[in-house]
Order: sequence, then C-alpha cells, then structure tokens
Amino acid sequence: MDSTEGHSERAPGTTTIAPGVLVTIARLTALRVPGVVRLANLPGGVNRLFRRGSGEGVRIEVEENTVSVDLYVELSRDINVREVCAQLQSEVTRAIHDMVAMDVERVDVHVMDISYDDPVE
Repeated sequence: MDSTEGHSERAPGTTTIAPGVLVTIARLTALRVPGVVRLANLPGGVNRLFRRGSGEGVRIEVEENTVSVDLYVELSRDINVREVCAQLQSEVTRAIHDMVAMDVERVDVHVMDISYDDPVE
C-alpha cells in the first residue's frame, strides 16, 4: 500500500452549505468594501420572505455547485460607482470561492441609492 493512499482521498460523506451561510458571507464581505454605506432592502414585498437564500440586501441562488448573487446596496457619495461595483463583484466572488469552494457564476450589483447624509440647509 502506498503511504499517500487514504490521505489524499476525501472522507466519505457530504457537506451541505445552507443558503444562509452564503448570504452571510456575501453580506459581510460587501459591507467591508469602501464606499458601501449599507445594504438596501430586497425588492419584491412579501414574496421575498418566503424565498430561500435571501437576506438583508442579498439574494443567493444555488444550482448544483454554482452560486449566483444579487447585491442591493446603498453607496456613499463622491465615489466612483463603477469602481465600487467592480470591487464588490471581485470581493464577493473571492470570499465565496475561498470560504466554501463553490464556483460563482455571477454577482449582480443593484445600486438602490446614494447616501447624502449631510443635512439639507
């Protein structure tokens, strides 16, 4: 018997990742990107309450071992929206791939608002 046998093979059994775990990974990663003020409410009213893989500002769909992500964000003013969205896509893709070894088909970013926290005079 070769000494490497048994060490390189995967143990029998399965690993299941709950959609909520993927939502949490995407949500926390998105909130760390500079320029993201907060995650916005998901559109869709009551129907969103019954969808699996939905959380504050994040909708996740999983088919086989591939993840699709929709992020609904509010961004700060005086930033380059295109650059922040590209960084969101890159960071969320990397986090999901690194943490749960799943492929990411797409990360769609929906900019729902720009934050102007300065009081209006």
